[in-house]
Amino acid sequence: MDSLRRGFSSLRMLIDSHAQQPRTQAATEHAEHNNNLEHHGGGALTGATVSQLLLNVECRAVVATAAKVKIHVSTVDSYDVRKHCSTQIAKRSEDGAFGASMDCSVDCRLQNHGRMEVRVYREDDSREHCTRSCLAFTSFSIRDLLRSKEPHSSLKLRTMDGGNEVGEVRVSRLQVEEETEEHALENRSSVLCDALHGSVQDKEHSPMMRAALCSQVCKVYRFQTEDHRWLLVREQMSETPLSFSLPKQLLSSLIKEHTDRVLEVKELSDLSPHWDGLRHDIIAHCNQLISCYQQTQTELDKLSTSSCFKASSSKSDRHLQFIPTNLHSQRMEVTGPDSSGVWYEVITFGAPADHHQAFKHGGLKRLISKHTGHKHSSVSYSREQSCRARELLASIAQLQPLIFGLAEELLSVSVEVHLGRLQEVLESLKEQTTMFIHALQDELVRSALLDINNRSASKDGGSHVHTNGLVCEVSHSDQEGGLSPRLQDGEEYSQEEWDRTWANVGKCLDCIIAMVERLQGRERLLREQSSPESQETAGDTKSQNAASPSSFSSSSVGSWQEQLLPLVVTLRDCVREAVSKARAAMTFVVLQGAVAATVAQGPTLIVQRRHAVFSQGLSAVVCGFMLKLFGGLEDPEFLQQLHSVGILVQFEGLLSTYGEEVGMLEDMEVGVADLGSMAFTITEAKSEQIDDLLPTLSGSWGSFVVEVPLPSETFRSLPQELQAGRLIRVEPVLFNIGINQHQSLAERFGDSSLQERVNQQSCERLKAYCNRLREKLPHMAGIQSLLDLLTSLDRSMEAKKRKNVEVLWITASLCRKVNGVRLTSCKSAKDRTAMSVTLEQCMILKEQHALSQQNFSSALDSMRRDGCRTENVQKNIGSRKFAFSSVQLLTFPKLYRPPDGSYG
Repeated sequence: MDSLRRGFSSLRMLIDSHAQQPRTQAATEHAEHNNNLEHHGGGALTGATVSQLLLNVECRAVVATAAKVKIHVSTVDSYDVRKHCSTQIAKRSEDGAFGASMDCSVDCRLQNHGRMEVRVYREDDSREHCTRSCLAFTSFSIRDLLRSKEPHSSLKLRTMDGGNEVGEVRVSRLQVEEETEEHALENRSSVLCDALHGSVQDKEHSPMMRAALCSQVCKVYRFQTEDHRWLLVREQMSETPLSFSLPKQLLSSLIKEHTDRVLEVKELSDLSPHWDGLRHDIIAHCNQLISCYQQTQTELDKLSTSSCFKASSSKSDRHLQFIPTNLHSQRMEVTGPDSSGVWYEVITFGAPADHHQAFKHGGLKRLISKHTGHKHSSVSYSREQSCRARELLASIAQLQPLIFGLAEELLSVSVEVHLGRLQEVLESLKEQTTMFIHALQDELVRSALLDINNRSASKDGGSHVHTNGLVCEVSHSDQEGGLSPRLQDGEEYSQEEWDRTWANVGKCLDCIIAMVERLQGRERLLREQSSPESQETAGDTKSQNAASPSSFSSSSVGSWQEQLLPLVVTLRDCVREAVSKARAAMTFVVLQGAVAATVAQGPTLIVQRRHAVFSQGLSAVVCGFMLKLFGGLEDPEFLQQLHSVGILVQFEGLLSTYGEEVGMLEDMEVGVADLGSMAFTITEAKSEQIDDLLPTLSGSWGSFVVEVPLPSETFRSLPQELQAGRLIRVEPVLFNIGINQHQSLAERFGDSSLQERVNQQSCERLKAYCNRLREKLPHMAGIQSLLDLLTSLDRSMEAKKRKNVEVLWITASLCRKVNGVRLTSCKSAKDRTAMSVTLEQCMILKEQHALSQQNFSSALDSMRRDGCRTENVQKNIGSRKFAFSSVQLLTFPKLYRPPDGSYG
C-alpha cells in the first residue's frame, strides 16, 4: 500500500490539446481524449492495415423537427451488408443542437472496400419501432480515412435531398496494433479486439442488458502495462429504466398495503371509545399516506415513459422524492494480453435521502430516535400474527351461530323423540363445537390475553386525544375494549384461567352427549318392555300395558326437554364467555399490529421519508444485483453463494459529518438497514421482450421480494435451488468517509461519532457475512485472502486517522472478492463520486492488470478530464467542469483531486 501511494505522486503525463485549431468546446475535449490515446500508440496511418480499427465519431446536428434524435453509425461493405456499430439517443442542448460522441469498432475485412455511414433519425418515445424518418446523413470511405495523414476528418451532415447542411461529423482514429510479420503480438491484438467487439455488440445489446441499462455513454482508452504491453480499457456509463419503474411499483404496493389495513380495522366489531379512537387514528394515518402516494404516482405517470434519469438539480422536487438522484451504472471492461473482456461495475447515485423535507431537524436516525423516546412502550405483533388473528375472528364469528343453532335444533328434535334425527343433530353439534375449541386453543389467543392483562396492570389510566377529536379517559376496564380478561375479586389473570374457559365448553358438550345417551337408553328400555313377548306374559293387563308406552312417551318428551335445557343453556353461556375473551384478544392483536405498522412508526412525514429513502436505495441495489447476476450466470460458485449465503451490498459514502450532510447520512443509515429486509428471487420470463425481463416487486413493507426474470434457456441452466424460487437474502453494509472541506471542520471542531458508529457496525456485519461464506463455501476461490483483508480493515479502523480513505479502498476490495454489489454515493453523485470511481478504476488496472506505475497518474487524469464522468456532470448541470474550487481541493486527499482545467 505504501509503494502504491509513493507511485501516486509521480508526474502526470502532459497531453497535447491542439488548442490552436478552432473548434467547439465538446470537439476540443474529445480531441484531447483522442490525442491522449494517440500518445499511447496511435497516430496517422499511411495505408497500413490494422487488425481492428477503433473510431471516435462525434456528431453535431441542428434539426428543428424533433425533440430527440437517434444517431446511428454503421459500416457498409461492397455487397451492401450492414454491420451495426453504435446507436445513441441525443437530446436537444441549450443552443438548439443535438450532439453525441460514440466509439465504434471496424473489422479489418471492411477497411479496404467498406464505407461508414452516419444517419440521424427522429426518435420515437415508444418502445416498439414502427416507422422512422431519416433527417440527415453522411458517409465516407474507411480506406480514405486510413490513408489520410491527419488523425481527424470533418464531414458535412446534410439533409436526405443533399441540399442543406445541418451539422458536422468529426471522425477520429483510435488505432490498435498494426499487422506486421515482425511482431508476434499481431494475432493477440486481433483476438483481443474481436473479443471486445463481440462483448459490446452481443452481450451489451442483449434483451437482459437492455432491461437493466439504457442511454449508454462510452469512452475507450489505451494504457501501457509494466511489461510494455497494452491494455484496451472501455469505460461505460449508463442510465437504468429501474430509476422510475421500481419506485412506481413500490408506490402501488404501499397504497395497496395501507388500503388493506384500513379495511382490516373497519371490519372489527364495535369497540370501546378508547379502541374506536385508536382505530380512527389508524385509518386517518393510512388515508393520509394513501392520498400523498396517489398524488406522487399521478405526477410520475405524467412523465415520459422513456424517463430514466433524475438530475441533481431536481433532488428536492416533491413528486420525485421516491426517485434516486443521478443513478448510473459505471462499468469498465479491460482487455489485455492475458485477459479478455473482464468487467468491473459500481453503481453511482446521490445518497438516498429526502431532500424535499430537508434536514433542519436531522435525518431519519435522529427523528425515529426522538419519536421512540416519546412514545409509550407497546406490544407489537407481526403481519403474520395479525393475519392469523383475523382468521380466528372470522372462524369464531362463523362457528358461534352454528353452535347456537344446532343446540336449539337439538331441543326441538327432543320433542319428537326421533332417535335417528337426534343422533344426527348431536353429531353435527359435536363436530362444530370441537372445531370451535380447536380454534380457541391457538397459542396466539393465550399470549394475547396475557399481554392484555399485563398492559392493563401496567397503566394507571389517563386521557388520550384521538384524531377524531375524542378525548378518552382511559381506565383498566376500557383500555382493552371493555373486554379485559381480569378475574373478579382482584384475582390476577393466568393462562390456566383461559384453559379453563375453553375446557368448560368441552365439558358442557360432554354433559349433553352423556344426557342424550342416557335418555336414548331409557327409551330403548321402554320399547323393549312394550314388545309382544312382554304383552303375552301379562294378558290380564294387556290393554293397560298397550297404553303405557304412549303415556310414558308423553311424559318422557317433557323429561327430555327439561333435562337437556339447562345443559344447552350452560353450553351457550360458556361459548359466549369464550367468544368474548377470544374476540378481545384477537381484536387486540389486529389493532396492535396495525398500530405498530402505522402510528407507532411516527408521524406520516417520518413514515413517508423512510419509504422515499428506501425507494431510492431499492432501484440502485436492484440494478447492481442484475448486473452482477448477468455477469455470473456461468460461475457455479457464485450461483451457489447466492442461494446459500445471499449477496453482499456495500454502500460507499463520501458524505461529511457537518451541516446538512449529517442528516443525509442519518437518512442513508436507516435506508441501508431497511434494505436488509428485502430479498431477490429468480423467475422464468414469459418471453424475451424487454417488458417481460423487467424486475417486479411484491410483498409488503418489511418483507419485499424483487423477482428478476431470466430467459427460459438461461433460467433452466440455474441450480435447482434458484429455479425452485429460493430467496436470495441481501446483506447491506455502509462505510462512510467524508473527504471535503466540511469534514475537515467536523474532525477539528465538530463530531464524527456518527461516521465511526456506522463504520464499526458495518464492519461487524461484514465480518459475519464473510464467516458465513467461509462456512458454506470453504473451497471458494480466494476465500483465504479474506482473512488478510479483514485484518487490514481492523487495523485501518483502529488507526483513527483523519479522512481515512483506506477504509473505503479495503472494503471495496473485500466486496469485489466476495462478488458483492458496489454502490458509491455523495450528495448528488456528481463530483466527489467521480473522483472515487475513477480512482477505483485506475487502482483495479494497477492491481489486477499491471498498469505501469508511471502511467497511473496520467490514466487517472485522462479518465477525470475526458471520461464518462464529465458527461455525467454535463447532463446534470450543463457544464463539463467539476464543482470544486482550488481552496476546497486543498482539503481533499491527494488522490481525490481532479487535474487542472477539469474543475471550476
